[in-house]
Amino acid sequence: MNIHEYQAKELLAKYGIGIPTGHAALTVEEAVAGAEKLPGPLYVVKAQIHAGGRGKGKFKELGAEAKGGVRLAKSIDDVRNDAGEMLGNTLVTVQTGDAGKQVNRLYVTDGVDIAAEYYLSMLVDRKTGRVAMIVSTEGGMDIETVAHDTPERITTITIDPAQGFMPHHGRAVAFALKLTGDLNKQAAKLASQLYTAFMDLDCAMLEINPLVETKDGKLLVLDTKMSFDSNALYRHPDVEKLRDETEEDPMEVEASKYDLAYIKLDGDIGCMVNGAGLAMATMDIIKLNGMFPANFLDVGGGASKEKVTAAFKIILSDPAVKGILVNIFGGIMKCDIIAEGIVAAAKEVNLSVPLVVRLEGTNVQQGKDILANSGLPIVSADNLGDAAEKIVAQVKQAA
Repeated sequence: MNIHEYQAKELLAKYGIGIPTGHAALTVEEAVAGAEKLPGPLYVVKAQIHAGGRGKGKFKELGAEAKGGVRLAKSIDDVRNDAGEMLGNTLVTVQTGDAGKQVNRLYVTDGVDIAAEYYLSMLVDRKTGRVAMIVSTEGGMDIETVAHDTPERITTITIDPAQGFMPHHGRAVAFALKLTGDLNKQAAKLASQLYTAFMDLDCAMLEINPLVETKDGKLLVLDTKMSFDSNALYRHPDVEKLRDETEEDPMEVEASKYDLAYIKLDGDIGCMVNGAGLAMATMDIIKLNGMFPANFLDVGGGASKEKVTAAFKIILSDPAVKGILVNIFGGIMKCDIIAEGIVAAAKEVNLSVPLVVRLEGTNVQQGKDILANSGLPIVSADNLGDAAEKIVAQVKQAA
């Protein structure tokens, strides 16, 4: 689960981490009121979307010459104008794709006199089973270019969760940032605070870009992104309340209500599979046969009829779907339960696209009988290769 920048900063502030003063806003009036509470005379108006690259992004409605999603305002009137241009318009960045994201929230912060910019992030390194702290002196909007062109400017420090954050980790961060004196001590302390927040909140990723050194010698978190392990959210109801469903795909939101692993893709063959590995193989064989999957959907190993019905309806709610391939290997999940869910959903939504079903495993014959006797135009397949060939042929024929 992702959250907005202003929400992440509010969480970090609870750990004593320095952030510029700021106020979230849903309207132009709230943005102006927030700016009036700040000392000024420089303000920063930031679009709040779940994507990076906002500063270099462009608003679809404003033309190529318009300013991006992070703007410096030198007066309250500038704040009012910037807020009016941003709210309700679509910001396109390198991470949103061409569709962009509509800006519904703003964050107005106090301006900062910047002496230097750094980069600091934390994530779970699954190869080592440790927390990786990634540090660079090259903070700012072009960190991706730094990683590609000059990777030697990036330092990775791994921390064993069993041992926890130690003083030498803090010194390593300060050394990598080439900080001395009091800034060295601040960096070591900040790294410790960030690690504590990361572990306490069950974060999957915490990125500070940029971490800035101010002209009066302070380290401040100027921008941050946080994401959380969805499996651990039950431990953090306060964090879960921060979820902004308007930033997520509606079908993915609906899938999460039924604990379905669903990801929207750009193809035209809807997939319903049990097991992540089998789902990946199913998507691969669809591509091998000349078409593309419209989604990744893993219903899990022990789905109920209701869960299968919900999954099927979610697939069919995607207007891009021209055909559906169901590929189930019944172990804990029984094939007859799958078949009942498919039939129930197909009847409820008035199935209008080709449907190919491959069932194998527990109660497979009962499942095939249910499908055959349903009165629906469901095509059965003997194996995965046969299923992929049939759904591609059915879709092409329907076209």
